[in-house]
Amino acid sequence: MNRTLYTLLFHLGLPLVAIRLWLRARKAPAYAKRIGERFALNLPTLQPGGIWVHAVSVGESIAAAPMIRALLTRYPQLPITVTCMTPTGSERIQALFADEPRIQHCYLPYDLPWAAARFLARVQPKLAVIMETELWPNHIHQCAKRGIPVALANARLSARSAKGYARFASLTRPMLQEMRLIAAQTQTEAERFRQLGAQPECVQVTGSIKFDLTIDPQLLIKARALREHWQAQERPVWIAASTHEGEDEIVLAAHRQLLASYPNALLILVPRHPERFNNVFALCQSEGFVTARRSANAPVNSHTHVLLGDTMGELLFLYAVADSAFVGGSLVPNGGHNLLEPAALAKPVLSGPHLFNFLEIAALLREAGALEEVDDAHGLAIAVQRLFELPHDAQQMGEAGLKVMQTNQGALQRLLDSLALLISR
Repeated sequence: MNRTLYTLLFHLGLPLVAIRLWLRARKAPAYAKRIGERFALNLPTLQPGGIWVHAVSVGESIAAAPMIRALLTRYPQLPITVTCMTPTGSERIQALFADEPRIQHCYLPYDLPWAAARFLARVQPKLAVIMETELWPNHIHQCAKRGIPVALANARLSARSAKGYARFASLTRPMLQEMRLIAAQTQTEAERFRQLGAQPECVQVTGSIKFDLTIDPQLLIKARALREHWQAQERPVWIAASTHEGEDEIVLAAHRQLLASYPNALLILVPRHPERFNNVFALCQSEGFVTARRSANAPVNSHTHVLLGDTMGELLFLYAVADSAFVGGSLVPNGGHNLLEPAALAKPVLSGPHLFNFLEIAALLREAGALEEVDDAHGLAIAVQRLFELPHDAQQMGEAGLKVMQTNQGALQRLLDSLALLISR
């Protein structure tokens, strides 16, 4: 399939796109808003001539934040337009940069040539930076036609995704050849991009900018204060974060097993997607757990079994509150989520076996003794209980994770230096 056929199929599939939006809006009403932006219509006022950064959703927005802040410092005369595809990503972007007037935001229009052209005519960026793996052939081609360099930052490409791209080589190869920089996280991923057709001289290994996460000391102070407010300084607290459908039941089964030995144990449960908050709350209650909702500022006392983390932008803070962390998306075949956030807080990290989105990072943490993988509810309960009972081992795991973070920092600086070469041309 080449780009012409892809574009034709995209147009034919627009009714399905509309149905998908409608279905999503039933669970998350924000999907029914700002639809014009998805076709480059009714865009907000955008100052042209700056840098365009695309981060598909919440995770990529958070990962992009240090890079965006560094770009604001390096290029004080340029506006930065940040796009995403989801309402949760939009909320996160607006919250992260609420006090920065040079940050402009809208949804990225669908990958239709006329929508991409209209968007670029409005923004007129000097440089386009796409986070991680969000590749759209028409947007990239429209940039190439206008001489706008496109960079893929913090690029990752699993073996499974590479096979998928390879099946559509007549579409993906020309797209990758039009990119001016692919800043890959690892040598393995860089080689996958080259094999798919990216120009070898445009592929660099810069590492993952997620290693460059810095922790605000005030975050730790606030976390300790919250534990004191709960009167839970001596209470065992663990977090299961970024859970997906099918994982919450496993996590709650593990917590039930823990409560048999530690009746005062507290679980902080944070579903990945906000449209699932209500369902997970109902699940906790139906399973008989006394559950408080973070969004309601409900009191957490000695009778509370579960705190549902149903707020946006607090995940790092909730990691800091807990003693140990399970990172979701890994007990189901979703590929896992960012293991480095709890590691940066020196928390022992647990996960399921499905980590294909973070194989190299998981390997670094595993080899350092900072990550333990489990397969089911029983294994998760045993791992968390061991960390409760062996605080010295928990501390060693946390310190090992923090050392991995510190050893691998510097990717952000390497990325910024590479982007500087593109924007100066």
